Amino acid sequence: MEREQVELEAPGLDRRGTLIRYGHFGRPVLVFPSEQGRAWDYENNGMVGAVASLIEAGRVKLYCVDSYDHVSWSDRSIQLEDRARRHELYESWIVNQVVPTIGSDSPGAGDIITTGCSLGAFHALNFAFKRADLFPVAICQSGNYDAASWHAWGERGEATYFNNPADYLPGLSGDHLEWLRGRLFILLTVGQGDWETNPTGSLPSARATAALLEQKGIPHELDMWGYDVAHDWPWWQQQIAHHLPRFC
Repeated sequence: MEREQVELEAPGLDRRGTLIRYGHFGRPVLVFPSEQGRAWDYENNGMVGAVASLIEAGRVKLYCVDSYDHVSWSDRSIQLEDRARRHELYESWIVNQVVPTIGSDSPGAGDIITTGCSLGAFHALNFAFKRADLFPVAICQSGNYDAASWHAWGERGEATYFNNPADYLPGLSGDHLEWLRGRLFILLTVGQGDWETNPTGSLPSARATAALLEQKGIPHELDMWGYDVAHDWPWWQQQIAHHLPRFC
């Protein structure tokens, strides 16, 4: 399997960011790691292998990136509003560094799919909503889509509102909402086993998010797996292998 790793400048963040590409042709898929993860985590946890047949057939190219959660959403020492402001530096890196690199590497390959597991699912959903012009499909696995539920404290302002789906989804309206209805598709996958059913876990959040999407008329699907399906990589491997072929 063809694999290439590059280091990209990440202005304002604490280190350069890693981007790893798997594959030689196909629809580009931007992969966000789980909380505080690195670009190689997707491969190390069996997710690249789970879709290897699609990669080798030239149907998809995976682009796995670093997270910067350690200086944003996962930094409990700072207020939620400051976490959201730091996340905006990460958003700038993705849009201004990662996306052009993908575009140069996959010219004419079509719109980029976002995907990720756990906190990576939050990123996949948030980036798709904020930049549906770039990312019209999001495959979100076992995410919690309300950053305010992550040991949040302190001030909440515009930065939180515009970077937290649980805040901005209810307020969508007008022409922008109409555009999203014709542009965006959100797939939420989640299990009903260990760690998924906690009050702040993935299952309650996925259900609440699906209800908001239904209310707003945004195309989506909520795929709830069985009561034995835990918040863990072996299940995420099965879910991505099941769903990704639909989009490429």
